[in-house]
Amino acid sequence: MKVLLSIKPEHAERIFNGSKRFEFRKAIFKNDEVKTVVVYATMPVGRVIGEFTVGEIIENRPSEVWRKTKNYSGITRNFFDEYFTGRAKAFAIEVHNPRLYKKSLNLADVHPSGVAPQSFCYL
Repeated sequence: MKVLLSIKPEHAERIFNGSKRFEFRKAIFKNDEVKTVVVYATMPVGRVIGEFTVGEIIENRPSEVWRKTKNYSGITRNFFDEYFTGRAKAFAIEVHNPRLYKKSLNLADVHPSGVAPQSFCYL
């Protein structure tokens, strides 16, 4: 099973160049069958640009998630702390085998509504 994640272009770029090996989320999909994340790069790109295989999903206090992921987070500690401010729980999806598409896709080609998900949606 696949999910579609909306990811800011600068973070998506780091996923596909290998410098960001974890995608951080405040909420995560519940279905254990999800094996692939399809990446929608938000505006100004506004395209589905690639996918990656889901590795380990780390769920813990933000400080503990940062401790485990900081070397390959692709973001600053300050950005991480701001993103998870006031949250008791943080999630990190480990990125395996990132594959940038040769040709990006329109969102409507992947998701019938053509509307980008706020967090994620199942495909």
